[in-house]
Amino acid sequence: MITYPSTHGVFEAEVTEMCKIIHENGGLVYMDGANMNAQVGLTNPGHIGADVCHLNLHKTFAIPHGGGGPGMGPILVNDKLSEFLPSHPHVKTGGSHGISAVASAPFGSGLILAISHSYIMMMGPDGLTRATEYAILNANYIAASLKKWYKTLYSGSTGFVAHEMILDCRNFKAEAGITEADIAKRLMDYGFHAPTLSFPVHGTLMVEPTESESLQELDKFIDALKSIWKEIREISEGKADREDNVLHNAPHTVKVVTADEWNHVYSRQRAAFPLKWIVENKFWPSVGRVDDGYGDRNLICTCDPIDSYRTETFNFIS
Repeated sequence: MITYPSTHGVFEAEVTEMCKIIHENGGLVYMDGANMNAQVGLTNPGHIGADVCHLNLHKTFAIPHGGGGPGMGPILVNDKLSEFLPSHPHVKTGGSHGISAVASAPFGSGLILAISHSYIMMMGPDGLTRATEYAILNANYIAASLKKWYKTLYSGSTGFVAHEMILDCRNFKAEAGITEADIAKRLMDYGFHAPTLSFPVHGTLMVEPTESESLQELDKFIDALKSIWKEIREISEGKADREDNVLHNAPHTVKVVTADEWNHVYSRQRAAFPLKWIVENKFWPSVGRVDDGYGDRNLICTCDPIDSYRTETFNFIS
């Protein structure tokens, strides 16, 4: 099983050779279509050598994701595997050696496909290719703009990333006691939802701007990360407190910033409005810092004590 480009944000230059070696030794290649939005119009799973691939329509072809679902992921196979596609008892579909139905509807959540079909028809081949090119361009623009502040963990053989990049944040912990989670939470004060946290490499942020972000929005994100880097540097240089600082206490809610009491060594201004443009377009996080993964690993019951469920003892007369 492979992902192309890899989840490390790299176009593997020898991917076709890898697939060839696997085929020569009797194996099959399954391609994860998670990063298909960096392939459309430029290459495809069949050209690369995959035998089967699923498409993440939510990421590449405009359907909702997560709470906006339901999801839909078409499975593509080559001629070698087509006869094994699952069949259906009422609708003629699948291959000659396919198992019985895997879903009540023969084509899954069919109405979702209408969204992707409309998107593809409206974009056309040139538009779909341009979207892929912008996804790759946007990622490389961020990586190049931040190279003096953050290390991009991986790059391809030509020195570029694919449609996403991994920013290494592990050095900040030793320098200033700041983790990637602190940076993620601080980004909320700047009006940004954090990128993917500690995946696929622990201690990192994986940034994927996609094709839909404007240059203005990309520049704001870059400025925010540069500003956070300066905040980390202030801690490492002793100009900011190592414990009571804007990163350890992020995000700052409107309730906290407007309260009568303010018990931090830094100002409310630094907490809520670290850059000038944020004053005109402020996003207020609704919830402050919680206990990260501690609550997931240490379950706490909020129900009443077990004694409250005890019933009175009744004497039964036989």
